[in-house]
Amino acid sequence: MSENTNVSLRSIGILRGLVGFVAGALAGMLLVTLIRFLIGLPVWNSSAHGFVEPAWVVGALFGGIGFMVGTGVLNDWFRWTRGEETPTHPHDAHESGWARYLSVSFDHKVIGIQYGITSLLMLSLAGLFALTFRTELVAPGIQFLPLQNYNTVMSLHGIVMIYGILLGVGAMSNYLVPVMIGANDMAFPRLNAFAFWINVPAGLLLISTLFLGGFDTGWTGYPPLSRIAPLGMQMFFLGVYFFGLSSILGSLNIIVTVIRLRAPGMTYFRMPIFVWSALATALIGLTATQLIGLAFQLVMFERLFGMGFFNPNLGGDPILFQHLFWFYSHPAVYVFVLTGLGVISEILPVFVRKPLFGYRWVAMSSVGIALVGFLVWAHHMFTSGMASYLRVPFMYTTLLVAIPTGVKFFSWIATIWQGKISFETPMLFVLGAISIFLLGGLSGPPNGTVSTDLHVQDTYWIVGHFHATMFGGFVFPFFAAIYFWFPKITGRMYNERLGKLHFFLMLPAFYVQSLGQMSAGLLGMRRRIGDYDPALGIQTTHLLITLAGFVIGISVLIALVNFVYSAVRGRQAVANPWRSRSPEFQLPSPIPVLNYERPIRVIGEPYDYGLPGSAYVDIDKERAPQATPPPEDAQAGAVAPAGAD
Repeated sequence: MSENTNVSLRSIGILRGLVGFVAGALAGMLLVTLIRFLIGLPVWNSSAHGFVEPAWVVGALFGGIGFMVGTGVLNDWFRWTRGEETPTHPHDAHESGWARYLSVSFDHKVIGIQYGITSLLMLSLAGLFALTFRTELVAPGIQFLPLQNYNTVMSLHGIVMIYGILLGVGAMSNYLVPVMIGANDMAFPRLNAFAFWINVPAGLLLISTLFLGGFDTGWTGYPPLSRIAPLGMQMFFLGVYFFGLSSILGSLNIIVTVIRLRAPGMTYFRMPIFVWSALATALIGLTATQLIGLAFQLVMFERLFGMGFFNPNLGGDPILFQHLFWFYSHPAVYVFVLTGLGVISEILPVFVRKPLFGYRWVAMSSVGIALVGFLVWAHHMFTSGMASYLRVPFMYTTLLVAIPTGVKFFSWIATIWQGKISFETPMLFVLGAISIFLLGGLSGPPNGTVSTDLHVQDTYWIVGHFHATMFGGFVFPFFAAIYFWFPKITGRMYNERLGKLHFFLMLPAFYVQSLGQMSAGLLGMRRRIGDYDPALGIQTTHLLITLAGFVIGISVLIALVNFVYSAVRGRQAVANPWRSRSPEFQLPSPIPVLNYERPIRVIGEPYDYGLPGSAYVDIDKERAPQATPPPEDAQAGAVAPAGAD
């Protein structure tokens, strides 16, 4: 291997980070071992995983720090602490090429792509976990997956899927918000890079649970089970803790960017609706994430120091953990869903060629969902043993959240009404998202109503409802967003036939899966259970659910092949293939490093498609960089009057 190749490899941030992770983990474990040895405490546990649990926990913390130091994401801050001058606009180590996506970059577009690729990888891994334990459930009895391994794989499916979804939220927010509001980058580029890279050790810690005894609590980590779970439980807690830090920092960045960096003329009620969704999502992430971090930290302290926050024998209360956990984890559902609903509202008018009906109501409904979302957490606890007088108030607040959600549905229906609809792949996924999210919404009230929740709680009915909410509220919109903005991100078009094949495989398969899960739940199938009684008569249902899961997996594989191949060999995309009015589609494809060489000015409303003489943004083409002019029909409705539709 040549010296140049060695230098090239050493310059790849993620490789240096992995070395730093290993070095930091070893240093932390040895430090704790030395301290315990000096003060006479045991340092080795021959019946478990060698080093005692505190050594593993501190090693994991040091490993995360070592990873961040190794990548170089902290370099500018280190220089600043030494009094050295740091550039106002930091530069990337790799200005172009594939290496910039594996190293620290301060360009929000690169960071958005890094989030997106990591999200797709994590979602695929979580899907593989699901297919593994779904195969076990095809028939009653234990087939090939012992119950302890089943519990770990099932638990990892849940948390890794949530981890992947939140990364997808970060991908869309990071890439789109600055270009949609006319900014050249996020308000805090260095913080933005830090917020992404801390996710990598978080993911490594989650995956390490497979090799450290696993954990059997599901993705919720409820005590008392989590207090006595294997060492993998601590890695789960630390992984989520790191990821929560990323969420808080990323949310702060989004809020400041939206408030401070909007283009001239872009008032709050001239912002694209996706920006409203990203802002509402960030408000939740900034204010609620601390609660799940606190809950997990307290269980970590119980395990490490013998404290009794949730141990009744020591004066603790396990119900307190559930309050802390769900105060974040139910609003977190709206973090996923609000972003997806924003994508639907953003894309729908483009393919209907009509103004978005009730724009201001839709914008405020995102804020309304975010606010009401903080008042509904205890409907997850109707069967937990909490004070019974809390049930009815939380039932009402849970049902109340349907009002701002209904505003969005009525807006979408009114927007579609008498529109000139075209059915490209992004539009198909939008329509699929609306139908599936409706299924999730209609199956929700039985969970929020006390009398029915007492019967369906912790059954497969909840599993079917939750999957419908996640697929309709995020997964389908996420794929719609990827297909819609793919030409803008890569400068190339995806393969339309493969895109439609992806959709027409995934949509019916998901309906079979979700409706099958609900049916099994009504017949008595409990969630998070690795076996079931043949007398329930649900073996055929489980077989159909599993087959549907494999079809969904095949459809996602087709999509990934489409994305990779099209990014390299797809046909060149024009600047505005969808005739969108949004500011980012007035830029070249792909968007240059400096988004806007000259500031844009907002002069109209964002969704006035089809209205004669309307325009949204003003770009001085004499000064601003432009792409090769696309065909005339592809430019219509961009900065020209929308009456050209």
